[in-house]
Amino acid sequence: MPAQARRIALPRAARIGIATAVTGVSFALPLVTAMSAQAHTAPAAATAAAKPAAQAPAPAQAAAQESYRVVGGDTLSKIADARNVEGGWHALYERNRSVVGADPNLIFPGQQLALPGHAAAPAKPAAPAKPATPAKPAAPAAPATQAAKPQAQVQVQTEAAKPSAQLQTQLQVATPAQAVTATPVAAATSGFVAPLANPRLGTAYGVAGSMWASGHHTGQDFVASTGTPLRAIANGVVVKAGNGGAYGNEVEIKLADGHYAEYAHLSSIGVRIGQTVTAGQQIGLSGATGNVTGPHLHFEIRNGSEYGSDINPVAYLRAHGVAL
Repeated sequence: MPAQARRIALPRAARIGIATAVTGVSFALPLVTAMSAQAHTAPAAATAAAKPAAQAPAPAQAAAQESYRVVGGDTLSKIADARNVEGGWHALYERNRSVVGADPNLIFPGQQLALPGHAAAPAKPAAPAKPATPAKPAAPAAPATQAAKPQAQVQVQTEAAKPSAQLQTQLQVATPAQAVTATPVAAATSGFVAPLANPRLGTAYGVAGSMWASGHHTGQDFVASTGTPLRAIANGVVVKAGNGGAYGNEVEIKLADGHYAEYAHLSSIGVRIGQTVTAGQQIGLSGATGNVTGPHLHFEIRNGSEYGSDINPVAYLRAHGVAL
């Protein structure tokens, strides 16, 4: 008869210890696996969330500075109007005082003037940042990975909202146009007016010709029939009122800034020497007295009271806000 294996009976305390050890190992293995997956996923999510901030470029701003070369017939007022200079001829003169000199009415062909008041071109909108690639979900036992996803989505939405900065730049570029539009209003309060209403220009200042003693036309002619009312261009004191030889009946006013305004060929004189006049006050009537070929107003601006100290009268009037 074969021998039977003998069954060894363990004590009850030993059997309980072995069962506890086996159960502990079965719970520990999933926990170790979950902790390893969490440690691998968290750095990847943090790296993906940081990418949009690094990819957002700052908008570039470029300031442009333009210049202009003076040609014959130019004035600061004419250049400022043609180039839409913010602040008008005053700003243009202040920017180029070292080039023009002390008299803003005297500019010469070939001078290079800087044009202020040009706004920078609007910056190109930045390309929207690419959304970060979401991390692959880990095992269901990794709650830290799921909690990190909303932060990455909020970061991408913040980058996509940046085009509002482009709208702000466009509004700032449009601002100089409003300042240029307001310039004529300021000129109307400058205290200067044209020498007659509805002025029409005739023979220009500086035209060469042997019929003039200086070899050139020393004033600006205005088209005016006999009897057209003439007026003081600004506040001043009358220093001449009578016959001026080739000038015919003339009136000369010393202005507050030290210049002299000369009116020639009048048919009638309405003021006297020493009289104070104000801008727009009638001083006489146009005519055809003296050395003329027909009725008109010969108008001069001078640095001194006598013949030969003339400057460009149209440039002077325009520099003081008078539209001609």
